[in-house]
Amino acid sequence: MASTETKDPATAGEATDETGDIAGLEAGLDALESRVVDRQPWLRTVVTKAFPPLVAIALVLALWQLAYHFELKPHYLLPSPVDVGRSLQQKWLEGTLLSFVWTSVSRGALGFVASVGIGTVLGLIVARVKPVRAAIGPILSGLQSLPSVAWVPAAIIWFGLSDATIYAVVLLGAVPSIANGLVAGVDQISPLYLRAGRTIGATGLAGVRHVLLPAALPGYIAGLKQGWAFSWRSLMAAELIVNAPDLGTGLGQLLEQGRELQDMSWVLAAILLILIVGIGIELLIFAPVERRVLRSRGLLVKS
Repeated sequence: MASTETKDPATAGEATDETGDIAGLEAGLDALESRVVDRQPWLRTVVTKAFPPLVAIALVLALWQLAYHFELKPHYLLPSPVDVGRSLQQKWLEGTLLSFVWTSVSRGALGFVASVGIGTVLGLIVARVKPVRAAIGPILSGLQSLPSVAWVPAAIIWFGLSDATIYAVVLLGAVPSIANGLVAGVDQISPLYLRAGRTIGATGLAGVRHVLLPAALPGYIAGLKQGWAFSWRSLMAAELIVNAPDLGTGLGQLLEQGRELQDMSWVLAAILLILIVGIGIELLIFAPVERRVLRSRGLLVKS
């Protein structure tokens, strides 16, 4: 004779209440982890982001003007912000300012694109092939710490006073940073992702494209940012030394011309332009890309 079990209504009610409590607790935890962020008006966003840098710039200009006023250095050695502004205005009215900037930016962009191609392939090989990593991994780290200007004399001997010398210095300065950034990004990938990729058949180039590079993207972008900084610095070092009429005039050559003429307003104006271009590339290109990647992975905390 089969026996039938009858559940106590009180016990069933307690189980239902317990399940409801757990569900409520999970919902509460989810609510704590998720944040509802109201979209701020664009004007308020611009003011919030632009006000602190503007205050910092105003403070630097004020201290600069005070140093000029109290003659911490003779005026021909330390011109005022107004004198530097007049020097920039003169170059603008001559119609040469944008050509100086474009010459350097185009060189930097072309050299950086080539560095990305070489550094990405090199970084993947170093990250995934252990003998190669053991052989040239320390060399890459050493090259990254080597000042870019140290390559200029060798590049001049190899290529002469030509664009090839400038691009060689840019490549030697940027490639190690990009490769090391990608290696660091690959090292931080969870082995679970790689096993999952192999399970679904993502091997070889498909695995690199669809699993390895996307998973290593935060470290890779950090390497790209550092690679651009190194390529820009390398470019300025090369332009300072490699100076020939056939090469055109970039910001580094402009800086060297100011030194030769002993014109500090010219020199400081060139330094200011170099700084503005470097900051502008960072803010307009790399910062938005980095924020987008971090936000898509839940790594960017919104307040």
